[in-house]
Amino acid sequence: MFLSRHAPLQPRILGACLLLGGLLGGVQPSLAEEAASNQRWVSDSLNTYVRSGPTDGYRIVGTLVSGEKVELLRTQGDYSQVRSASGSTVWIPSRDLQSVPGQTERLPQLEQKVADLSAELKGIDDAWKARVQGMQETLDTRKNLIDELQAARGALDAELTTTRSQLRDAQAQLGEEQQQVLMRYMAYGGSIAGAGLLLGLILPTMLRVKRKRNDQWV
Repeated sequence: MFLSRHAPLQPRILGACLLLGGLLGGVQPSLAEEAASNQRWVSDSLNTYVRSGPTDGYRIVGTLVSGEKVELLRTQGDYSQVRSASGSTVWIPSRDLQSVPGQTERLPQLEQKVADLSAELKGIDDAWKARVQGMQETLDTRKNLIDELQAARGALDAELTTTRSQLRDAQAQLGEEQQQVLMRYMAYGGSIAGAGLLLGLILPTMLRVKRKRNDQWV
């Protein structure tokens, strides 16, 4: 509970509180507009007593739980008047208030933030793993392509070596055939030249012999 009653309020104090509540009622709309900036939290370091007035002389009317959220209404001296979520209004030492949420309220926020960061980190980790896997697959594909190209180059080199060897053999065979053809042409030419020479020597002799015979007949 917000307040733990240690002693019953005297009728005079109760009347004063009711009167004070009535006076404050007229300014509640303007205070509601400033509610966001007037939020305070009871210090995490203690459970503090609260009083019915702004000095140590007023009666203790209860306690506020450490880290509890309250609304700051006004400050007088060393005390601040606050209102709880249930609407109860009490005075508390100003030193026992802080302007940031207590650990009790911040813990779920911190846990949620940790969960969000963990989820974000997991997403980054999954994305990085997928990226690394994609890079590995690309690397494997390129390696396979390089191996295929190297194998094709080896086959082409072997084929080129064979073709060059065949070309050298063909060139050697062609040279031999050219020499044989040349020798045949030379032999054929020599035969024709010899036949011509022989014919040139025999034909005049035959003509002379024929003339002599003709002359004898005449």
